[in-house]
Amino acid sequence: MWSYEYRSNESWRGIPLVHVAFGRWDGGRYRPARARGLIAVGDTAVGVVAVGLIAAGGVAVGPVALGLAAVGLVAVGLASAGVVAAGVVTVGIVAVGVRAVGVIVAHLGAG
Repeated sequence: MWSYEYRSNESWRGIPLVHVAFGRWDGGRYRPARARGLIAVGDTAVGVVAVGLIAAGGVAVGPVALGLAAVGLVAVGLASAGVVAAGVVTVGIVAVGVRAVGVIVAHLGAG
């Protein structure tokens, strides 16, 4: 099947400004692609702003998100929101953090 990749010509220290990458089906198996850029969108995305199935970066959005600010089903970050959220300031069904709001809450430290 198909795959898609876009990489902007503009870059900063060899890192593309925008990188979009989605994988392909190969022999009945999905081959995910990695997007790495200041703005990254794809199956696995790493960047200052990252959006993907697995996202890591300054601002991360996706089912699994890890970042300074993270939003996802499972989110870990300084500020995070998700079904399961962990970090300093968290909001979620299950929330673990210094300042946490949720149905099941675990406060860490002197909060």
